[in-house]
Amino acid sequence: MSFRSTTISRNPLHRSRTWIGRIRDGMREFSERSPSRFAILIFAALVLIFTVLFSLPISSASGRATSLADSVFTAVSVICVTGLSTVDMATHWSVFGHIVIYFGVQIGALGVLTLASILGLVISRRLGLRARLIAASDTNPLRMHHGPVAEGQAVRLGEIGSLLATVAISALVIELALAVLLLPRMLVDGIPIGEAVWFALYYSAMAFTNTGFTPNADGLTPFAGDYFFLTVLMIGVFLGSIGFPIIYTLSRSVKGWRQNHKRGMNRPPRWSVHVKLTLVTSAILIVAGAALYIVLEFDNPKTFGELGAGDTVFQSFFLSVMTRSGGFSTISIPDLNGSSLLVTDMLMFIGGGSASTAGGIKVTTLAVLFLAAFAEARGNQEMEAFSRRIPSDVLRLGVSVVLWGATTVAVSSILILQISKASLDFVLFDVISAFATSGLTTGLTASLPDGGIYIMAATMFMGRVGTVTLAAALAASQRQQLYKRPEERPIVG
Repeated sequence: MSFRSTTISRNPLHRSRTWIGRIRDGMREFSERSPSRFAILIFAALVLIFTVLFSLPISSASGRATSLADSVFTAVSVICVTGLSTVDMATHWSVFGHIVIYFGVQIGALGVLTLASILGLVISRRLGLRARLIAASDTNPLRMHHGPVAEGQAVRLGEIGSLLATVAISALVIELALAVLLLPRMLVDGIPIGEAVWFALYYSAMAFTNTGFTPNADGLTPFAGDYFFLTVLMIGVFLGSIGFPIIYTLSRSVKGWRQNHKRGMNRPPRWSVHVKLTLVTSAILIVAGAALYIVLEFDNPKTFGELGAGDTVFQSFFLSVMTRSGGFSTISIPDLNGSSLLVTDMLMFIGGGSASTAGGIKVTTLAVLFLAAFAEARGNQEMEAFSRRIPSDVLRLGVSVVLWGATTVAVSSILILQISKASLDFVLFDVISAFATSGLTTGLTASLPDGGIYIMAATMFMGRVGTVTLAAALAASQRQQLYKRPEERPIVG
């Protein structure tokens, strides 16, 4: 009898006497049983809550309720930190609506599994092994598929608590720093101090979260020639797009360097392959994108044709950074040449770093695919990078991410083409922008009927939730095959 009493007293389900406790215990059990489905459920619930908020008359500047299609699309765009809109974001929403948008992008920028981990921590009041695995899966999706893996990566399981703290602290510090840099520039322009403070905070949040909304009706037009202002936005977008694990690693490196310096030691920081691949590939894509824009747009009178050489180089770099998921633009996107639109499509589809505020298939996925191609061309059986071997399951996951992403873009493009009857280059551009949560647009999205708006909203949701998380959610459990069939090689290529 005493044994039964002890067992019951240790069971949290029996210990909860209130309905709040029972709900908390039920959510904890669900999150531990299926973390990926729990993550998707969280994002879906957030979209529903923000749809209701945007539908309220108090959220619109006119005092009238916003249509369901526009409310749903705005909610998805905010939670998925996309930046696309079907209404004029600066003028349509009231002060209350803009406050909802501001806090919405902060919530959405955390990431699906990271947000699930933080909520799981709040619910269970502790960060157990399963909660650590959930958060770690946002930094390394291989854990979601294969359980515990080798810990030679950006963030170890034992450091997940520190990572979650870094996510919150880094977002706050970086956004405040960006706002402090932007504020004097706005005061110089004669903007009233209260409005200038709000604009600075708003722009800093939209830059770091890679959303791209603007609080003023003119957007970046007043600042198109202000290279200090644009540089601050570029820095914010880049820091948001490299990923929280990279920021965490860099902060540890700085701390370690200071400690070694005090001891008279000058050891260079030891970074994982993930960190090196993310930084190197991101730098290559930014430079390559800028070079292509210079070549393709230098004689286009509608974009860079009327600018000097220095201005063309800067604006090309700005556009290259923003295509990765930033969403800000100093030019009219429909004025780009068709070749530049295609280049932008590719850059948006790639996106930023893993576990970042950016979307896309992620730069490390692209790097792994190229490493596999190089290894095959050289006749090597193993992929290697920075004197480290990359296992084949990473390649399989990378191929799966690309195929899922390409399939999503293809299906959405076909549906939008049929609904809108618009040209393929414009449809493909806006669909990829939605999937990669970039926010750049040709103007097509705002002109779509309700059916097209819902399709674009679903595309944004798929892109932000992530193909890996979605695939893991659809698979109720991992199948273990206890036998191997005879091997046979099909002809490829």
